[in-house]
Formats: sequence, structure tokens, C-alpha cells
Amino acid sequence: MSEEYTRDIAEVPAVEIINTAAVHLMSAAAVQCGLAEDQPADLDEARKLITALAGLVTAAAPEIGDHHARPLRDGLRSLQLAFREASSYPDEPGKGPGEKYTGPVN
Repeated sequence: MSEEYTRDIAEVPAVEIINTAAVHLMSAAAVQCGLAEDQPADLDEARKLITALAGLVTAAAPEIGDHHARPLRDGLRSLQLAFREASSYPDEPGKGPGEKYTGPVN
């Protein structure tokens, strides 16, 4: 790792790094849920991404505060609902992607 890169990353607040990682997970999950034009859904991949996002958001929320966590939770919930809608056989409440961290999503 270069000295310049290390110095640059040290100046980035943790909340910004967490938000960036969450946005990448959200974007990828949205595509895999079939929300992108001309892109077929891959719900197996979407499940993995949404579960990872739920773990990140749940673990980070107490550290980054409600102001930063609320939009992440909202995005996560939207993805969980999109997954449920895209699924031919929706999971039971509490068994959907990330719901072990967030609780059931209706």
C-alpha cells in the first residue's frame, strides 16, 4: 500500500467509508433484484448482497448515529421488499434476505 494512499484513506471519516460500502451493496443488490433496465434478476446473488448490507447497516447504526443510519435502513427495506416482489415463491416473514438482522419486513 502506498504511503500516499494510506495518508488519503486516513483522512476519510468512518461514516463516509461505511456509507460508500453500503451504497455499493445497495446498487449491486438493486441490479440483481432486476431493478435495472435490460438486466435479468439473479435472486441468489441479490440475497447475498442484501444480507451483507443488513449486517453492515445493523452493526454500523449505533456507531454512525440515526441521522446517517436512517437512509441506509430505508434503502435496505426497499431492497428487501423488491426482493420479495421479484421472488416467485416469497420467503416466510423473517426468513427473507437480511431479516435475521432487521426482523420481518412487510
